[in-house]
Amino acid sequence: MATGSVQSEKVTFTGSLGDTLAARLDRPIGPIRAYALFAHCFTCSKDIFAASRIAGAMAERGIAVLRFDFTGLGMSEGDFANTNFSSNVADLVAAANYLRDEHEAPRILVGHSLGGAAVLAAASDVPEAVAVATIGAPSTAHHVSDSFASDIATIESEGEAEVVLAGRPFKIKKQFLEDIAETTLNGKIASLKKALIVFHAPRDQQVSVDNAADIFMAAKHPKSFVSLDDADHLLTRKQDAIYVADVLSAWASRYLPERAHANLLPLEEGKVTVEETGAGKFQHLVRIGDHELFADEPKKVGGDDTGLAPYDLLLAGLGACTSMTMRLYAARKGLKATKFGVTLSHNKVHADDCEECAAEGSQKIDVISREISIEGDLTDAERAKLMEIANKCPVHRTLESDIEVLTRLKA
Repeated sequence: MATGSVQSEKVTFTGSLGDTLAARLDRPIGPIRAYALFAHCFTCSKDIFAASRIAGAMAERGIAVLRFDFTGLGMSEGDFANTNFSSNVADLVAAANYLRDEHEAPRILVGHSLGGAAVLAAASDVPEAVAVATIGAPSTAHHVSDSFASDIATIESEGEAEVVLAGRPFKIKKQFLEDIAETTLNGKIASLKKALIVFHAPRDQQVSVDNAADIFMAAKHPKSFVSLDDADHLLTRKQDAIYVADVLSAWASRYLPERAHANLLPLEEGKVTVEETGAGKFQHLVRIGDHELFADEPKKVGGDDTGLAPYDLLLAGLGACTSMTMRLYAARKGLKATKFGVTLSHNKVHADDCEECAAEGSQKIDVISREISIEGDLTDAERAKLMEIANKCPVHRTLESDIEVLTRLKA
């Protein structure tokens, strides 16, 4: 699915317990500056508002984001009751391995709530990562037990219990309590050796801001703290999620490589440069001067539909030239034309089937159909003259002339 300047696609990979985990890769339409990995909150999913909004906003800024459902949650396979904090950390490492194998290792790790604690624990196992961000994260994994404190005695005495979290039932086993009790993060945070940014709302009702202070104090520089003012824990307000994405993207840029302009073909004055971006099967970057656009093929022929197809570009050139030529004539003659519009299509037909074409025979020929709209206080004679002028546009003349394309291999 493509929305605006972002593509979102469903992917899967194998989690730490051998189950198939469901994921979504949000990536920019165009060159990717870096990959990021997003870990969602406890018992949440990859599709929670904060995760989808932050991932989409980062993708709009050139950073591709993989967000996934931990084992037993969302669309992922597996039994949640058999998971714990350690398995979540291992799932994160598996997700990083998937990115490394299929695309590029993540350079940014982002975690929301308990997912923030998980990325702190997993960071040492993702050596390529240069930046870590936590959002409303607890400073200890044990903090999560506060959300089912009244059930702890039952879990310890009976080995498991069904608890209600965010209105949904989950089975928690004793091994989960034992795992979080044995997990410490201070050492992991102190030896992070990666840039860290801590986002937290002072009024967070689920994870006290004291946790942010503990994480910040345990970390070594470079480190930053960003207050989320009156945001709620889940960042349910759109503006809060976008604010995090904006600040996070700008902050992370300091630790990312510059955009790969050095790898692009050199621009030459007056020439159009077209080259593959590596994003998708057919996507190309078209550049001339300070202008850029993408070319691609529609999905029905294997493309991602992220830009104009080659014949679309051809028709666009003819349409623009047609309208501009009529505008120049109207201005020169003082005609009261308020707006020009051109609609074009391209087909291949047998010459004999085209009554208006000069060519004859059974061979197929290219036919461009052009419909022109002219608005304004004009006489019929003035409209007829403008239609005559349309056929004199330079691109039209080029297409109807004898053309030779000279091709050479660049050294």
